[in-house]
Amino acid sequence: MTVRRSPLAMMVLALLVEEPMHAYRMQQLIREREKHDVVNVAQRNSIYQTIERLRRDELIRVAETTREEGRPERTVYALTPAGRRTLDGWLADALATPAREFPEFPAALSFLPILPPGEAARRLDQRAGAIEARLREREAALSAVDLPRLFLVEDEYQLAVLRAELDWVRELVADLRSGALTWSGEWLADWTGTPG
Repeated sequence: MTVRRSPLAMMVLALLVEEPMHAYRMQQLIREREKHDVVNVAQRNSIYQTIERLRRDELIRVAETTREEGRPERTVYALTPAGRRTLDGWLADALATPAREFPEFPAALSFLPILPPGEAARRLDQRAGAIEARLREREAALSAVDLPRLFLVEDEYQLAVLRAELDWVRELVADLRSGALTWSGEWLADWTGTPG
């Protein structure tokens, strides 16, 4: 049986390496440790769906069910030996092998000729502004954290990627504005052999 890997599944298993815990505690730790930039937990239900999938695949098990007065029932989950082996394998593979990912931005860039060059430059300039704001926000948040570097390497990586993207987008905008990169309906028709 091959179990499908996902960043959220890896996060759940990694949290359970620390100790058995319930889903709400996992969500708290993800927020407290600002791991919501690493895994998508925007949908509250996604962690519960992931836990259910991991339980079905026997990577985690129910350790206990508790109920405090005036509180809903809470199920505490624990990592199984198969879950630990799977997590170790996933981490080894994810660290060593670049994944084929399909983010939206490169896809949008492939459709750039649909927009006029000036509009493309304006939109990319907006993206650069959003990246700059994100960089300032993340850098400020990291400067306020007093943690060993080991616990911040994913943040370092994300900042490096954001900086590289910002530099590249700025260069692309400059090329669009200077005319070093441009196109027209007629040019596209000639190039693709389709009517303009």
